[in-house]
Amino acid sequence: MPPPNATSATAAEAENLARLDGATIAYHRLPGRLPGIVFLGGFRSDMTGTKPLFLEEYCRENGRAFLRFDYFGHGQSSGEFVAGTIGRWAEDAIAAIDSLTQGSQILVGSSMGGWIMVLAALARPQRIAGLVGIAAAPDFTEDLVWPRLDQAQRRQCEAMGQVVLPSDYEPAGYCYSRALFEDGRRHLVMRDRIPLDCPVRLLHGMRDEAVPWQTSLHLAERLTGGDVWVTLVKDGDHRLSREQDLARLAQTLDALLGTSAATGQNS
Repeated sequence: MPPPNATSATAAEAENLARLDGATIAYHRLPGRLPGIVFLGGFRSDMTGTKPLFLEEYCRENGRAFLRFDYFGHGQSSGEFVAGTIGRWAEDAIAAIDSLTQGSQILVGSSMGGWIMVLAALARPQRIAGLVGIAAAPDFTEDLVWPRLDQAQRRQCEAMGQVVLPSDYEPAGYCYSRALFEDGRRHLVMRDRIPLDCPVRLLHGMRDEAVPWQTSLHLAERLTGGDVWVTLVKDGDHRLSREQDLARLAQTLDALLGTSAATGQNS
């Protein structure tokens, strides 16, 4: 049964979760066994990418619950991208978990989604059966993007409210708002210990030119739990979307779901 604030749609269409401010979050979900899997996408990515669609098929074949959605200003959701912030997107993820899933969930966060998954897990630790990071990029606005700006670009960002930087993934470049940086500083997670004890698996390509693979090692160090594994893919890039990368993701989930079932987290 859809939640009270979700509109019905045909199977081929995204459904919409209404937020309190009138925004709508587009999503697709599958019913199935628990723990379910929730995919959290990256910066300017949407829920129609290779990884979320692969995960949806993985869950369909295994009879497992699955949710993919677009953050505010992304994909089919409402809002202007430039008005989005880390805090807003984390709130979207928490609202989606609260309204569209039941029971224990494994969060799979890609790039910026790795930051969002940590924030969501900290907000709802009792709902989390495990975390899987794919080129996870916690604190990326402060640690990766802000240092790239020269003094002129920083002045422009402060004065004009935004700055556009070149990107390998968008010919026109990516627009970063002053609010994104300021809000990001209020949601940093890598400055102290991260009190999460659930199983965590971090996959990272060593040829990643967007997020250094050392970021996953630093994240593993910050997590308080002991069941934390980092897998480095020597020839892997940032996306980790090749056939062999997706097979590795499936194997990671197979093992993690087996652990979840063994520890009684599948109900």
